[in-house]
Order: sequence, then C-alpha cells, then structure tokens
Amino acid sequence: MERGKKPHVLVIPYPTQGHLNPLIQFSKFLSYKGLDITVAVTTFIFNTFKPSKNIFFDWDTISDGFDEGGFAEANSIDEYLVRIQTIGARTLTDLIHRHKTSSRPIHGVVYDSFMPWAVDVAKDFGIMAATFFTQPCSVNLIYYCFHEGLLSLPILEDNSIAGLPPIRVEEMPSFFSAPECYPNYFELVLNQWSNTKEVDWILVNSIYEFEPKEADELAKFGPTLTIGPTIPSFYIDNHDIDDKKYMLDLFKIEPEEASLTRMWLDNKPKGSVIYVSFGSMANLNNTQMTELASGLVESNHYFIWVIRESEKAKLPSSFAPEKGLILQWSSQLEVLSNEAVGCFFAHCGWNSTLEALCLGVPMVGMPQWTDQPTNAKYVEDVWKVGVRVKVGEDGIVRKEEIKGCIRRVMEGDRASEFKENALKWKQLGLKALGNGGSSMKNIDQLISSLREKILVD
Repeated sequence: MERGKKPHVLVIPYPTQGHLNPLIQFSKFLSYKGLDITVAVTTFIFNTFKPSKNIFFDWDTISDGFDEGGFAEANSIDEYLVRIQTIGARTLTDLIHRHKTSSRPIHGVVYDSFMPWAVDVAKDFGIMAATFFTQPCSVNLIYYCFHEGLLSLPILEDNSIAGLPPIRVEEMPSFFSAPECYPNYFELVLNQWSNTKEVDWILVNSIYEFEPKEADELAKFGPTLTIGPTIPSFYIDNHDIDDKKYMLDLFKIEPEEASLTRMWLDNKPKGSVIYVSFGSMANLNNTQMTELASGLVESNHYFIWVIRESEKAKLPSSFAPEKGLILQWSSQLEVLSNEAVGCFFAHCGWNSTLEALCLGVPMVGMPQWTDQPTNAKYVEDVWKVGVRVKVGEDGIVRKEEIKGCIRRVMEGDRASEFKENALKWKQLGLKALGNGGSSMKNIDQLISSLREKILVD
C-alpha cells in the first residue's frame, strides 16, 4: 500500500521526558504495523532538541504558548496549563486542517491524557480519538474513583477500591496524602477523566498480566486497552536491532560517558552493581543526598548513580566513592540490561518501574511524589521484586535504612526470590508484545477499528 493510502495517525505527547518516551515508542509500534504516523511535539521541544528524521514517522509541531522557553518561560503552573490548552487546541486545529487539504489527511489522533482538550478538536473533524495514559492501571483507577466522587478527602484508612489490593493512604499517589502541595497537578491528573466518554479508546501503558483486576475494572468505565510495555523493540523481541533507545532525550548523553559506562559495567561481576536514578524531575534535599551517598558507600557494593547537573552541588564535598561511578545522565535501558546490574534503586516512576520489570531487575523503591508511592507498593507487595524504604518522621530516609534495603535485595534471605520473581515478570512482559500476546492483540484491535472507520467514512 502506498504511503499516502495508509491510515494516518497523529500522536501528541505531553512535553516532559516521562511522557514523550512512551508515546514516541508507541508511535514506532504503530509504524511497524503499517500505519502512517506523525508525531506533534511542542514548538519549543522541536526547536530546542531538533529531533532527526527517521524511518518510523514524521515530526510536526503544536504550540504550548511558550515557544521560546517552554515550561520555564511560564510564570506559574496555572499559566502554563491554561495556555497549553487554549493555544494548543488552536494550533492542533490548524495542523489537522492543513493535513485535511493535503494528500495525507489525518484519520485518527492518539493524545496524552494530560491534554484532554485534544479529543474535542478531533471530534470537531469527525476523526477517531484515543487517549493515552502513561501511568499504570492501578493509579488511573484511583484517579477515576476520586474524579467520579467514589473517593473524597480526607481519605480514610479503611477505604477500599474495587480491583485494587488493600492500600493505605501513604501508598496512594502523593496528592491524596498531601493535596495542598501540588493542587494544580492534582487537578491535572483528575482532569484526565474529564471527557473520556467522548473517546473511541482508552490506551494504558501497562501490561494486562501485571494488573489484570485493575485493567478489568477500568474496562467497566470505557473501552480500555493495555498496550505496554512501550520500550525499544531491541529489548522486547530483537526484531529491530537498531531500536535500542528512545528517540528524543531531553538530557544529553556524551558518547564518551556512554562508552565509559559500558566498560565500567563489563568489568564488574554479574549482579554486583546497584543502579541509582531518580528520573528527570525529582529533587532531593541536601540532607537526603548526604544520607543516600553514605548509605550507598556503606553498603559496600559497586554502584552507578545518575545525578543531574542541577543536583550535584547537594553532594558532600568529600564524596569520592571508590566503588561508585557518577553520571549526569545515562542510557537507562542499556545499563539495566547489563548482567552486572543486580538492583535498581529508584524513585519508582512508572517508566523506570516498567523497564525494570521487563528487564528482570529487582528494585529498592524510594518514591517521591505523584504515582510513585503506588508503584513502589506494587513492587514490594504485588510483584514482590524488591522492597521500599521507610521514611523517618522527619521526612528523611536515613543511611541505615538505605544500606539495609540494598542488602536485603542484593544478598538477603529473599534475594533469590526477588530475582526469580523479576525474571517471571520479564517473561510475561516480553510475551505481551509477541504474536498473540495481550498487548499485541489490543494494538491490532485498535488498528482494525481505525481501518473500519476509514472504510465507513
């Protein structure tokens, strides 16, 4: 089939690293399946990071109203969210209209659930719309229940949610235990459900076998498809050996640093290294950085610690670990897939958690905010691939707790159990995107419905 004759899907990610990665990777999956794909990022993201042409899809842009500086240009979170909605909707309308008069009209839109206004634009043009939730079914289910009035603040300790295991307030997304801290973001995650009754599909970046009860419960509220894991295909089935990393990295990795990391890891015994990373947004205070540094050193294990440049000044001035390698950023998938890595010490952001599960790496969870407490609860209590640190009354995780958790995962009585469970979930995760797998069936269903709609129209 000629390119112009393929169903043409527009994919719109929210402009942060943790949202760009899964949607761009999903775009590759759709391209593999024979669809014509355009990915629309914000003008600021496109002009700043200049994504290269590729064989999977074309790039296009919409505006968030801050084309020169992106989010950093806004005076407040409120201002940014208002402008990305008003100006984003207008420029998305212009984009779809421009394509409508070309040889490549857009037949469907897949948009990040943080941008619910996109469905209104899509429906104005009469095209299919699918919302894409980057967080797991469990977290989305909690947000749905609150949005629909099935939960209310303050959350009671004995509150139960159909489809979820018993869950305490502190194991829910952080907005429920501290709603006053980030009211704008709380509203943002709740608004994901504001108009899902208008969409054709609800897509979730998870794996049915990882959250079967949760996925079934979500499916009661709308046509839900789990389509994960959205990680490069090299780590799933190796059908594209060049698809080893995410396509748009907002943090630069120097080639020399990547080469040094590979060499460093290749010289370490199997399962001997702790990989430490808290993602692209977490900010630990000075005391916590000092405690984490001490806990890592005193654990007496090799470790790689990813510390963004903006965070380095928080380290103790005397910190020069003999068994540690400090990086500004890393190719996380490449590190986690190295057999020298025996544990991932993480904030339990969903992308990182999903990567660890699908690469068979046990975890120590130190969640910070948003969905991370819930993900950490599942790591410890549901998937049983690791442990979660206990926070002191002063809000600090002390070095004794840090090194104790590391030792439990790396060498404790349950170390082999954690590893066996991690390998079990790895096999289930990789199977989901194989022929006949749960996620692959769902992706095929999505594509079939798009093709049918085109034929009807």
